[in-house]
Amino acid sequence: MTLPQRTVQPRPDSGAFDAAACETFLVHEARLLDEGRFDEWLSLFTADAWYWVPSEPNQASPRDTISLIYDDRRLLETRVRRLASPRIYSQEPRSRTSRMIGNVTIEEAAADACTVRSKFQLLEYRRESQHIFGGTSLHRLVRGDGGIQIVWKRVDLVNCDAPHEGLVVPF
Repeated sequence: MTLPQRTVQPRPDSGAFDAAACETFLVHEARLLDEGRFDEWLSLFTADAWYWVPSEPNQASPRDTISLIYDDRRLLETRVRRLASPRIYSQEPRSRTSRMIGNVTIEEAAADACTVRSKFQLLEYRRESQHIFGGTSLHRLVRGDGGIQIVWKRVDLVNCDAPHEGLVVPF
């Protein structure tokens, strides 16, 4: 059986984001976190970026109620400095993590920016204890001089309203 030939018309490079490029970026971000390369992870964020983990399902704003994490760029830098410190008690011994990213979709796109939704699972192992986190991430991505950068990141944990021990490792 011979399949019919398809001709693919090359499309002009509009600079728009595509799902494959966004997925590659998110997998790269996950790898940096799994490998403990937190300075490189921080460099993915713009100077005015924020990172938010709501404490309630469908939480509309980080200002309406307390959040599990709500960091602007300055607090992200502080978080990374703490993670890099050899004296961070909450990470003695260091967590070993494994992240899986999937179901990546572009929710909204413009020529120079897009909002990407993805599903994730994070396995964290430390002190003979294993924790599994899962949920949905939303990233606002832009093209910068050095490539794609994160303007903001929202992480909606499936169990966001459950009791959690100290959340130290970024999602």
